[in-house]
Amino acid sequence: MEDFRLKKWRLILGKQSDPEAEVGLEGDAAGMDDVLEALYNTDRKGGLGASSPNVNRWLGDIRQYFPTSVVQVMQKDAVERLELHRLLLEPELLQMVEPDVGLVATMLSLNKVMPAKTRETARMVIKKVVEELEKKLRNPLRQAIEGALNRSVRNRRPKLNEVDWNRTIRLNLKYYQPDYQTVIPESIVGHGRKGQSLRQVILLVDQSGSMASSVVYAGVMGAIMASLKSVRTHFVAFDTAVADLTYEMKDPVDLLFGVQLGGGTDINKALGYSQTLIQSPSDTILVLISDLFEGGNQGEMLKKAAAIKAAGVNFIVLLALDDKGAPSFDKSIAATLATMDIPSFACTPDKFPALMEAAIGKKDLTHWRETNLR
Repeated sequence: MEDFRLKKWRLILGKQSDPEAEVGLEGDAAGMDDVLEALYNTDRKGGLGASSPNVNRWLGDIRQYFPTSVVQVMQKDAVERLELHRLLLEPELLQMVEPDVGLVATMLSLNKVMPAKTRETARMVIKKVVEELEKKLRNPLRQAIEGALNRSVRNRRPKLNEVDWNRTIRLNLKYYQPDYQTVIPESIVGHGRKGQSLRQVILLVDQSGSMASSVVYAGVMGAIMASLKSVRTHFVAFDTAVADLTYEMKDPVDLLFGVQLGGGTDINKALGYSQTLIQSPSDTILVLISDLFEGGNQGEMLKKAAAIKAAGVNFIVLLALDDKGAPSFDKSIAATLATMDIPSFACTPDKFPALMEAAIGKKDLTHWRETNLR
């Protein structure tokens, strides 16, 4: 056991901690040491080698020695520490990597310089990540939204095709007539405006580089919501310009390829565009996904935010939609928005369905945040 612990610490601390090579590493331990040294020995900038075959070999080795979660962290570190962005443009390398949200965000940031030969491979990698996220998030988000809409709409005079028979029977069980062996309902509960959009959701997504992972999750969430007839969903990406990608939501991969990560931030312009989309303010939920570092006219931006809220729109700011925790954000703007009853907070993807359920039900979102995002 002592020998095991010694070797473990030797791997953690690296070769410089054992200049005399007193701790012997053999087999897998020696292989793990080599791949860790190639990445984390700070004296070897670009230590994986300049050629794609060397990188491919390293990627294969880390998948042999470490679990997927660790492989994803090491890949991210390799891109950041060893400046491997250029190599991610090579299809042979993309075929070797372990796909995750961080890698998708990196590839989207390289979209403008990605050669044609790499684009199809990149689409395959992004599609794999998107499908995994959809599989995980689709049912919770669909159930949360449809359940909230059913509860929020009260239709006591429904047409036959709008009757919620389960709720109607449960509500009227006390009126069961033994002689007739049936329930004679005193009141009938309906689903509401079945087949129509009951809520409008506008996802206003900051595509500056710091929001990369949030953009990926927002794209997947938007595509799921776009498949629900009861919600009319818009997806609007912005930097210093505004791009309405609503019609790309049928294919979330196309949607993400339509995003141009990087550049500045003009929230004022984005809010102005969102105002043109709002049809029924009291039935509209505007989700601004941004760190609030405004590069446009801050004063006008706050005026537009106040006007949107005053019109009756349920306005929410998500400082991040990812698993990384609270990001850096403009605290002054967030505080000003809070005085307008516009809450600002980070939200993990697994909590987003519950957030939408609360928003559709017009619950106090500040209270929801305090009880659900601790």
